[in-house]
Amino acid sequence: MGVAAPRVEAAPRVEARGVGLRAGLVTVGFLAVALVVGLAIGPVHIGLGAILRSALSYVPGLHVHQPLGVADHNILWQLRAPRVVLAGLVGGMLAIAGASYQGVFRNPLADPYLLGVAGGAGLGATLAIIYAATAAGGRWTVPLAAFAGAIAAVALTYVLGRSAGAARTTGALVLAGVTVATFTAAVQTFVQQQHTSVLQNVYAWLLGGFSTSTWSDVAICAPYIAASSLVLVLHRRVLDVLSLGDDEAASLGVDVARVRLTIVIAATLGTAAAVSVSGLIAFVGIIVPHTIRLLVSTSYRAVLPLSLLAGAGFLVLTDVLARTVLSPQELPIGVVTAFFGAPFFAVVLRTSRSMR
Repeated sequence: MGVAAPRVEAAPRVEARGVGLRAGLVTVGFLAVALVVGLAIGPVHIGLGAILRSALSYVPGLHVHQPLGVADHNILWQLRAPRVVLAGLVGGMLAIAGASYQGVFRNPLADPYLLGVAGGAGLGATLAIIYAATAAGGRWTVPLAAFAGAIAAVALTYVLGRSAGAARTTGALVLAGVTVATFTAAVQTFVQQQHTSVLQNVYAWLLGGFSTSTWSDVAICAPYIAASSLVLVLHRRVLDVLSLGDDEAASLGVDVARVRLTIVIAATLGTAAAVSVSGLIAFVGIIVPHTIRLLVSTSYRAVLPLSLLAGAGFLVLTDVLARTVLSPQELPIGVVTAFFGAPFFAVVLRTSRSMR
């Protein structure tokens, strides 16, 4: 009997690892398909074989001939590829940030904009579009202003939340985020009313999109997103402990305040970098993590890495819809995500009620 017991206890762990491995492989496959679809679909069709051979032609030592002409090559690598890569980076970041916020605040409806990132970024971008879009720095003025506004808004939220006392930090941070978001929205509305001539430009940014994406956009946001995602993934086990409650986590040796601050900073930096180059894209941080929970596991050890991969694939495919549904016109990608996100939000509400 003493020999058989460990096998019985180990069986669920082995099964869980098998499920996690299969889910990981499926998610990687989903992302790969999304990337290929994003590269292939457009006004000019480029076949899968041509895409693969064109990519392999850049690998030293393979001596693969470039199959594309100059026009198709530029369309693939200078227009579609940066757009697809940027959509993947932004989608992965929003999804993993949303999952992290849901774990930190133990709120299934939390999203990456909970602490005021959206309001701060929107205000920063609005001010830049109105007052400084033609200033020195050119196309970087708006992303830099959006990034700075997002960071400033979350910093203000954290200061306000901490002023309520450590014992009530979680709830106070959420309320402080609502306060900051309301204030920034009021200021943004006032500024817009004074400059109605640029409202179309402001709304185009606020609704999000990747139509003007370049490799420079990818280069400027990728380091922030990569570093933030790495920090969040490394804290996935701690998020499982935090889900038990602050007191229980502290009794298990977790420095709750330090861990919460670390996760909030990482998620904020990554989200701010993402929205600075894409605009405000809603619901990704709710749709993707909850889909992983419904289909795979509720453990953050699975939810965070799978959300990163699935979020990237999801936003790439969403961008494909945004640029093809009304072709040759483009829908703002925020409209497409909201179309899927609103009914999904209702499903999450019902699921959360059932779980309680």
